[in-house]
Amino acid sequence: MQIREVMTESVVTAPPDCPVRAVAEIMRERNIGSVVLVDDDGRPVGFVTDRDLAVSVLADGRDPAEPAEGHATSPVVTGNPDMTVEQAAELMVSHGVRRLPVLDGERLIGIVTLDDLAVRTGDLELAQRITAEITRASMPGFYFHDRGG
Repeated sequence: MQIREVMTESVVTAPPDCPVRAVAEIMRERNIGSVVLVDDDGRPVGFVTDRDLAVSVLADGRDPAEPAEGHATSPVVTGNPDMTVEQAAELMVSHGVRRLPVLDGERLIGIVTLDDLAVRTGDLELAQRITAEITRASMPGFYFHDRGG
């Protein structure tokens, strides 16, 4: 199965100079956990998650008027629509990301999340494995007990 079959086509974007407060408001209003920052040509230049805002803005007491680009992950790890779900999963794990913007050439056409991999493929085991691997990679020294099932 290719990621074009499971991706969400509507991607919420903002310019890099958008204030972090505005990005947080967009996330709240759209009930989403991330916003892709795009340049004037629509190319992804950064990626901001709700966790980024909580950790690097709120917890650090930063000014909510600061540009979002200062709190974004960059460069953006992206996939292409012809990748298989397995290739996308491997890319997400190797980079420790839970969301993968999808580009057709330089044009942003969608996004694949862990939820997409679980719900739209019906492969809950794949999504659980990816989540566990990403969590382990992002939290060295912490170990999680898998109760199995």
